[in-house]
Parts: sequence; structure tokens; C-alpha cells
Amino acid sequence: MSAPKFLGRVAWIVVVVALVALVATNMMGYNPFSQASSSQTVLLKSVKDMSQLHSVVGTFELVIEDEENVGGIPDFIAGRRTLFVAVGTVNAFVDLTGLTEQDLTLSPDGKAVELRLPEPQLDKPNIDHDQSREYSQERGLADRIVDVFEAPQQAKLYQLAETQMATAAEQSELKDRAAKNTRATLTGLFGSLGYEVTFPDDTSQ
Repeated sequence: MSAPKFLGRVAWIVVVVALVALVATNMMGYNPFSQASSSQTVLLKSVKDMSQLHSVVGTFELVIEDEENVGGIPDFIAGRRTLFVAVGTVNAFVDLTGLTEQDLTLSPDGKAVELRLPEPQLDKPNIDHDQSREYSQERGLADRIVDVFEAPQQAKLYQLAETQMATAAEQSELKDRAAKNTRATLTGLFGSLGYEVTFPDDTSQ
């Protein structure tokens, strides 16, 4: 057998052995080409482990007006108009626990990450009972007499304060600031790990 044919046969044997070895290692759960996917999974788990990022807190002070009228009876006899100053806070956060591998893409060279973040959310308002207070109240004669024997109930005022504060928070820039602060936090996290991160939903980029 000539040298070129001998070398060609050896080359084919090497190729066949390599393919057999590759199939065997895949059957045993090892995939030499899955490094990027594995790294992506590890990165995703690290992000999800951060759970909720409460990145901004808004403080609100609202004047709540509550008016109770008795139909057909003049206000000076029966009725109540209360101005209530409500003070409280609302937390804005981004929940990272629902992220999937579709939300995180690792570049082929393993140096950059594209991360799609969920929309920021708002917590339930936390009314500060020590700072909140009744500012003024106008009462009819009948209501004044009732208040002598029964303390006025403020539960309705606090419920109104919570509802209006939640509306004010929705209309504020809290969510935008939460998204911005979350991106800054994750940029620092990925940077410390040697990755450059981008956010496809970030309109400021």
C-alpha cells in the first residue's frame, strides 16, 4: 500500500473514532458545544436569585376630601366634610423571578449579554399613621351630637388615602425610575463578572 493511501486510511480512522467518542460523551450527558448555553443558564440563575429589585421608593402626601350628605337635610343639621392629610410611601420594583432563557441571550463570544426585563411593578401603598392626620372637619349639629357618644371612624379615610395614593404612584415617574435603577444595578453586576449587558427595551440607549 502506498504512503498516501495509508495516511488517508489513518485519517479516516481518526475521524470515525472522534465521531464515536463524541456520540458516546453526548449519551453520557456531556456536550462540548454546550458551553455557551450552560453559561447562559448560570447567568440567568444568578439574576433570578436576586428576586425582586426594590430600586426606588416614592413618598407621597395627599389631601383627601370626604363628604357625607344626608339627602334633603341642610348641612348645618346633618352632614360631614372632612379634609384628611395622608402621608405614605410606595415601593417600585422589578420582579426577576419570572425570567426565562428567552429573556437572556449570550453573545457567541461569551462577552456580552442581552437581557429583556419585565415591567416594573408597584407595591401596595404604606400609609404612615403617625404622620397622617385630620386637617379640618365641618359637621352638622346631629353629627356633633353623635360624635360625643361615638368616636368618628377613620377607616374610610385611610381606605380613600390608599386608593388615591396608588393612583398617584401609577401616574408618577416611579416605574420609569425603577426600570432605570434596575438596569444600572444589573449593568454593575454583569460588569463585575466581565460581561457587557444591553437591554433591548431601553429607549434611552
